[in-house]
Amino acid sequence: MKKKILIPILALGILFTTVSFKSDFFEIAKQIEIFTTLYKELNMNYVDEVTPATLMDKAIKGMLKDLDPYTMYWNEQQVEDARISSSGVYTGIGATARTKDDKIIIMEPFKGYPADKAGLKAGDQVIKIGAINVSDFKEDANELLKGAPNSKIELTYIRQGKTNTTTLTREAIDIHAVPFYKLIHNDVGYIVLTKFNRKTTVETKAALEDLKSQGATKIVLDLRGNPGGLLNEAIDVVNLFVPKGEVITTTKSVIEKYNKTYKTRKEPVDTEIPLVVLVNGRSASASEIVSGSLQDLDRAVVVGARSFGKGLVQRPKKLTYGTQLKVTISRYYTPSGRCIQALDYWNRDENGDPVRKDAKEYNSFKTKGGRTVYDGGGILPDIELETAKFSPITTALLKDDAIFDFATEYHYSHQISDLNSFRLTDADFQKFIDFLKKNNFEYETETEKEFAEALRRAEDDDLDKSISASYNQLMASIDEAKDKAVLSKKAEIMSLISDEILKRYFYREGMYEYHVDHNPEILAAIEVLDDAKRYQKILK
Repeated sequence: MKKKILIPILALGILFTTVSFKSDFFEIAKQIEIFTTLYKELNMNYVDEVTPATLMDKAIKGMLKDLDPYTMYWNEQQVEDARISSSGVYTGIGATARTKDDKIIIMEPFKGYPADKAGLKAGDQVIKIGAINVSDFKEDANELLKGAPNSKIELTYIRQGKTNTTTLTREAIDIHAVPFYKLIHNDVGYIVLTKFNRKTTVETKAALEDLKSQGATKIVLDLRGNPGGLLNEAIDVVNLFVPKGEVITTTKSVIEKYNKTYKTRKEPVDTEIPLVVLVNGRSASASEIVSGSLQDLDRAVVVGARSFGKGLVQRPKKLTYGTQLKVTISRYYTPSGRCIQALDYWNRDENGDPVRKDAKEYNSFKTKGGRTVYDGGGILPDIELETAKFSPITTALLKDDAIFDFATEYHYSHQISDLNSFRLTDADFQKFIDFLKKNNFEYETETEKEFAEALRRAEDDDLDKSISASYNQLMASIDEAKDKAVLSKKAEIMSLISDEILKRYFYREGMYEYHVDHNPEILAAIEVLDDAKRYQKILK
């Protein structure tokens, strides 16, 4: 009787599954055929000459536009860039650089590498690489800086209005996940972790063990500004501090094979050493898995500002001709069950922008020891500090290179030889304000964007002339408010200016050396580690 009932049910299930699969397959095939014929006819018949590759690139970007920003198409060069990022090794000049206004701007030369040896400085504008003018190169000109080991390259660059040339010899560049660690305050081990590549766990473990051998009885793990990277490396970093077999994160998807539970797999280094993790608004993805799981397991006190809020997992999928699709496959959840994704890319507002979860809608969860934590907006630190936050004005200053350009100007007008005596003054901050005015620095707030859109709509309704005076007065008031915003974020901005200036004189290593004695978040971490009762009270 059971067989008579079960067999037809199973047969129906298989039938519906097959029909559903065939239906989906037919729909996909149908849409591909429509696109293929449209693409062909467009290329053959359009009134002006069109480039097939450009059309396809735009079509792909248009298709992915309304998904989350982490699902993206990688061409062959972008695939290579991703490989370099995850491996931590490439051959080049040893500097971060980016293309801007038909020039390659050297952002930061690394100490002891070819760019540094050749005398290149942050702010130098490369206009020619060998015989190739950067302005004539249509692709990413940065790729011209890479090449075979020991190959020579001549650069023509502008510095302070003067044109110079230099010759470099490319070499293998080792990108450290842990660029700095040090025993500070007699017994506190400080570790800076900047990315999650294939070297991350090895370097973090080596730093931890070395610091313990030097006498460290407490640890500060600095994840500020760490954008994330490899998921397995995040699990293994947590494993250094928690026992084997502990659940660190789970991933959930509508696709069954991507539903996984990730546990620690190895014996830890130290499960008892007091630990503080530093995060800020630029700590994302794998950084949030580390900080969130250590918080949920009551293994660390988190200090700083709310993290970025990226609770999505991506995986690269190989396509033809060396290209790839990096596709979001699942959401990840911390041990307590939190998904800390801040922006909802699948429900957008009337402007098509993703909806940010309101704090009122956050759900509460319990840590292993019963503390209350929340989802929906990144990892909220146990100790929040204003100095660690990034306000809209600060983000705009960074995006427009205002702080970078000011530091370049400062570097060529000041001599600094002693790291510990360096201090930015109120007079220096006023010079920065004057610098912004002199260079007509402007940024558009979300409020201004909305009012500008309203004015455009008013033009359609023939109301613009009637409200233009009021609109201009309103814009003037907003400009005044923005000026005040710069002043109100003085401490935040001064800290970033200091960092950029210090790198010009003492490289990144010098900046970290300065931080251990002067950075408010590090000092706050040391303070809570030195107060055992307060540390335990936070965790319990």
